[in-house]
Amino acid sequence: MENVFKYYEFSEFKIDESGTFLGNQICFSELNPTHFLIFEKKDKIFNLYVSKYSSKKEIGCKPPEILELLAENYDKTLPEHRVILRKYLY
Repeated sequence: MENVFKYYEFSEFKIDESGTFLGNQICFSELNPTHFLIFEKKDKIFNLYVSKYSSKKEIGCKPPEILELLAENYDKTLPEHRVILRKYLY
C-alpha cells in the first residue's frame, strides 16, 4: 500500500480527531481545493472515501460536508479497486 500512497501523492497518516473516522489514522490526496480522497487505516484494513471540506486544514479536525465510501477493505491487487482510485485522480 505504501507504493499506492506515494504514487498518488497521499499525505502522511495522522489521527482523526473529528470523530468521523473514530480516531483511526487517515491520509488524503487533493482532487481540488474542496474535494479529497481519504484512506482510513483501521488495523490492517484500508477504506477509501471521497469527501468534501471547506479546506484541507479541516481534514481530521472537523467532520466533512460530504463523505462517500468508495471501496471497503481496499486491495490494490483488485482491478475494480484500482479503477476506482484512478477514476478520481485522472
